[in-house]
Amino acid sequence: MPYKPIESYGIIGDMHSVALVGMDGSIDWCCLPHFDSPSVFAAILDDKQGGSFELAAVHSTSRKQMYLPDTNVLLTRFLDAEGVGEVCDFMPIHRDTYGAYRRGMHQIVRVARAVRGAVRFRLSCRPAIDFARRPHRLLLDDPRGAVFDSDGLDLALISPVPLLPDGAGGVTADFVLEEGESATFSLRQVEDWTANADLLSTPINGDEALRRTVTFWRQWLGKSRYKGRWREMVDRSALVLKLLTFEPTGAIVAAATTSLPEEIGGVRNWDYRYVWVRDAAFTLYAFLRLGYTEEAARFMEWLMARVSEEDGPTGPLQLMYGIDGRHELPEVDLTHLDGYRGSRPVRVGNGATEQLQLDIYGELIDSVYLFDKYGSPISYDFWREHRRMAYWVCENWDKEDESIWEVRGGKRQFVYSKLQCWVALDRTLRLADKRSLPLDRQRIARARDEVYETIMTRGWDAERRTFVQSFGSTALDASNLLMSLMRFISPTDPRMVGTIDRTLAELASDTLVHRYELGKGAGDGLDGKEGTFSICSFWLVEAQARAGRLDDARFLFEKMLTYANHLGLYSEQIGPNGELLGNFPQAFTHLGLVSAAFYLDRALGQGG
Repeated sequence: MPYKPIESYGIIGDMHSVALVGMDGSIDWCCLPHFDSPSVFAAILDDKQGGSFELAAVHSTSRKQMYLPDTNVLLTRFLDAEGVGEVCDFMPIHRDTYGAYRRGMHQIVRVARAVRGAVRFRLSCRPAIDFARRPHRLLLDDPRGAVFDSDGLDLALISPVPLLPDGAGGVTADFVLEEGESATFSLRQVEDWTANADLLSTPINGDEALRRTVTFWRQWLGKSRYKGRWREMVDRSALVLKLLTFEPTGAIVAAATTSLPEEIGGVRNWDYRYVWVRDAAFTLYAFLRLGYTEEAARFMEWLMARVSEEDGPTGPLQLMYGIDGRHELPEVDLTHLDGYRGSRPVRVGNGATEQLQLDIYGELIDSVYLFDKYGSPISYDFWREHRRMAYWVCENWDKEDESIWEVRGGKRQFVYSKLQCWVALDRTLRLADKRSLPLDRQRIARARDEVYETIMTRGWDAERRTFVQSFGSTALDASNLLMSLMRFISPTDPRMVGTIDRTLAELASDTLVHRYELGKGAGDGLDGKEGTFSICSFWLVEAQARAGRLDDARFLFEKMLTYANHLGLYSEQIGPNGELLGNFPQAFTHLGLVSAAFYLDRALGQGG
């Protein structure tokens, strides 16, 4: 097959961007210099013209992949009876003597090594800049270096072995390493290589860069306070969430990729390389649970800048932003790209920025409440903006919206959106009371109670004993599992238990959970099908555990762990054959794992 399974990739990054590395040693996805920049390698979206960077042993009968323990440094191993070779991939993390990140150059470092016997390696580097829309010039002035020169972005490949042109704008190299030998390659992104002509004459000290990068990741992970039963999986999820954090602003992207399909050959292909207020707020929960208050504080700074802006057409906030805080993310179809296994269209940008999603106010304000409680007390200026949002929710909670799943079939009265409006008002009251902050408490409390009663009367299906997706609908929605997690309702309340049971009966297939029922009035305005949503499975685990069904919850959780790929990574969805679908890796899924693991550990106790 020309396209590798989504689950066959590992991820490396430097908190500015990431790269996906396949088990065959090919980097098939990377955007530089940032997460949401145009791609330089995108073979995962078009195997013929997308561009890739391959480095692998020529002869191998078996391939394995692992991370160096407690890091985001990836090791791909090529095993054969005649020899064993390895490729170590990472993006260096640079900090100066004061602990600040060094901005500017971003690079991918690849170290080939012969572990046993003499090993022949092959390198092929063929960039396709700007999603294969921008041509480049290949310059091979130095026999051991190459420059890919394009308008606005240049790449320099520093190589210890001679490089040859491949006739298609790329370079190749074949070389043999004897047992114990290694060769270090560095692909560097620069704005103008002519102003940095010494790049090709200054090879990277691979051992030193590797040591610094390993040290950074291990020191960072060592701050985690999770020491529970599923430490390996929680640690990997934490490392993924950190990788998806944009260091210069503290923003957190939803996923590393665009347009990986929710159905092979389908049209449900979206760009997730942006900051969803919802996803980022939930990620903040995970960081706080893990003890990472610095990451939470950085995101709060980014958030304060957003809430201080002038209201837009959808209110004080829009549902997503660029990593630099920009509002405009126009959705464009890249018709020249084939799409992953023919899944078109390939999209850049996201038209959902124009949607009204009322739930973001609850998720956001809850994150502020938790940060004030477990991180640092918020400032008065922040409180004023917080209070303004809460008053806005008082006046707008009863509007129709598109809600959490960003449906494109029209606005409705979604129960989940009402739930999060209740959360927004409830947490505002709690925070004001805790800190004695000025607030029109009666106004907020009156609206909060009205939202509560409305959900209980119009969002409840008495005949089926379940909460439904929207007022007047009979469709289920897995997002209602969050009701007990958000402390809206007792986890053992018959209404909550009924919703769990109905979800198990109609949305779940063993441990896999669909987000809603397409056939019962829950049409989302899109063609085709989709996989099960992994975060919904983790919500089910936590809802079951909170309801006292610990054995069931633990069994479901352990089963969900088997759906991770060989490195412990998850995409957004899981297909009918257990394959990963959707953008990869996805923050939403990994934070759901962290939350479920934390609660299960606490509920099971030390000797569980």
